[in-house]
Amino acid sequence: MDMNEIKEIFFQECEEQLAELESGLLKLNDGDRDPETVNAVFRAVHSIKGGAGAFGLDDLVAFAHVFETTLDCVRSNKLEPNHDVLKVMLKSADVLADLVSASRDGGSVDESRTRGLVKELEALAKGELPAGGHEAPKAAPAAPAPKAEAPAPTDDSGFQPIPFTFEGFGDDEEPAIEGATYEITFKPRRELYAKGNEAALLLRDLSRLGEMSINCDMEALPALDKMDPEASYFAWKISLKTTKSEDDIRAVFEFAEWDCELEVKVAEENTSDEELPMTPVPFDLSILDDSAAPAEEEKAAAPAEDPAANAVAAAETATGVAKAVARAAERKEAAAPATPAAAAAAAPQTIRVDLDRVDRLINLVGELVINQAMLSQSVIENDNTGTSSINMGLEELQQLTREIQDSVMAIRAQPVKPVFQRMSRIVREVADMVGKQIRLVTEGENTEVDKTVIDKLAEPLTHMIRNAVDHGIESPEKREAAGKNPEGTIKLSAKHRSGRILIELQDDGAGINRERVRQKAIDNDLIAADANLSDDEIDNLIFMPGFSTADKISDISGRGVGMDVVKRSIQALGGRISISSRPGFGSTFTMSLPLTLAVLDGMVVTVAGQTLVVPLTAIVETLQPETSAIHSFGATQRLISIRNSFCPLVDVGRVLNYRATQANPVEGVALLVESEGGGQRALMVDAIQGQRQVVIKSLEANYTNVPGIAAATILGDGRVALILDVDAVVAASRGQSLKPEMSFAATG
Repeated sequence: MDMNEIKEIFFQECEEQLAELESGLLKLNDGDRDPETVNAVFRAVHSIKGGAGAFGLDDLVAFAHVFETTLDCVRSNKLEPNHDVLKVMLKSADVLADLVSASRDGGSVDESRTRGLVKELEALAKGELPAGGHEAPKAAPAAPAPKAEAPAPTDDSGFQPIPFTFEGFGDDEEPAIEGATYEITFKPRRELYAKGNEAALLLRDLSRLGEMSINCDMEALPALDKMDPEASYFAWKISLKTTKSEDDIRAVFEFAEWDCELEVKVAEENTSDEELPMTPVPFDLSILDDSAAPAEEEKAAAPAEDPAANAVAAAETATGVAKAVARAAERKEAAAPATPAAAAAAAPQTIRVDLDRVDRLINLVGELVINQAMLSQSVIENDNTGTSSINMGLEELQQLTREIQDSVMAIRAQPVKPVFQRMSRIVREVADMVGKQIRLVTEGENTEVDKTVIDKLAEPLTHMIRNAVDHGIESPEKREAAGKNPEGTIKLSAKHRSGRILIELQDDGAGINRERVRQKAIDNDLIAADANLSDDEIDNLIFMPGFSTADKISDISGRGVGMDVVKRSIQALGGRISISSRPGFGSTFTMSLPLTLAVLDGMVVTVAGQTLVVPLTAIVETLQPETSAIHSFGATQRLISIRNSFCPLVDVGRVLNYRATQANPVEGVALLVESEGGGQRALMVDAIQGQRQVVIKSLEANYTNVPGIAAATILGDGRVALILDVDAVVAASRGQSLKPEMSFAATG
């Protein structure tokens, strides 16, 4: 693995750490004071700083260091994380994310903004007044940055300390105790070695701080045949006499702090170096029959003359043991296959896979489903008995194919949390631009959906969030005059319902001013002046292209683009968006999206000789209409009576222009469906062929957009079938007719 690949892994981990940082800060902002939340926030910044230091990303390391120092004050209860403090920290998290992006993709970050936040963080760490807030509790002096004069390692490890400092830090640092002796307990964990750290290098750096003696604790060392080559068994008890401070000692272990047990304390007066002799390794490494073993054995058997050399020798001996045992284990593994239990223990918990590989796998599974359906169809047509062993095998193949497909689709399923967290920053930035106080509340962040849907969801959500902040929420003065809390609230939630994901964006603002919306639509020639529109129809005018109620153009809105883009984006995902509003109480936007864009369970039906697929999640029930249940309504409308209630009957063939006249409902089958915003409708089809899972093929990508049709699929007999857009057909039945020139008839 070359350095570029390692660096790419680092940036991927940065994204995870930034998400953890954002999540933790938002919890603190909501009043969570769990110490583990604070520790998680601190660890996120510390991890980014550590990795950035290894790659020489000085700007990122410098800012993360100041941020980390202030967070450490919160962690040690020296700084209260009140609203004003967290406001600075949330802005700092945004800048840290920008610095990560700039380090990965190139570019620059606004230096004036970065310098301003550095000063605010420094002020918080010193207990000074934060900008625009109340006085923070007095903080203890911040931990000093690693000193540039500290000697760099002379080995080939590739690690180089970053010589960065910030004015204002270290001014109040207490002078180090002259000639103090410290007792240090250092016990590495398995993770320390897994990340490429060496205990020998850490102890070598520690020895440079003063006079050091060391005792190697090997009580946890098991018998040779029970050793785990990747485990950590050694611990060190160190006595260090130095003029440096405790912070300087801890700085040696800075990048390994979370992967070891470390204790540093001032030694008692009766502690002496003679009480901490080095313990040699009590076994002969030559039993491993390796050429490198004698050298390691000699190093262990011949103690160095000074304590610092002893420390290095002990650590290097431990490293030699681990490497030798690993080589022995490899030879043993080559001679005998590993047991299933050992293989399971060594298996990683997660694995990083390129998205392109997953996409190819999904496409192959989709083709497998199609070919399995074709094979089943062919066998059914040539075997009328249905009892052959081939049929039984095909049934098992169908079940296995379905399980494989479900498993592969689960790989792409991801929580919507990353997208929701991204919206928090947008709310903060836009609210600052317009001078409003707004709080974002999220629910259902762990709701999972296909990654393709998540990736395409960010843009429409961004438009809607900006619109809610700019237009939906009133200014603090207007809210107070209306008897509301000056701080507005935007609620973003996600949940599963009937095989789809529902995302709601709700604000407690002024709601839609319908009179103003109607007048703007008339002024822009979008509707006639005498048009008779319901409240819902007026609300939906905001989705029309070119519509805007902004009086002037700004960086946020007013150019007549936004909500129409949102609607098109949601429709392109196979979803629908609806709006409900109460003047004076706010508005709610509801988006209904498919969980995946790859497969769906559908009902295969026949309409005017054409084969269609109706998504199963939209069907409530199927029924055979009777003459007594059919009632006329107006000139052309018909209703069907279902359990003492009336439901509009929609002739699918007539809506799609498959036939010129309406069919007889009694001769067909009615599908009772439920659509977003349209209530229930009974879709009339000629016959039902069966239920099956189909692979979705995009018509827009392979042909063109077809009104009333969501996508296409390939059936088991090789024919192309169109997947019905239930919401569009229901909308057409309410008067929003499909364009006849865009209608499309299936061929076969």
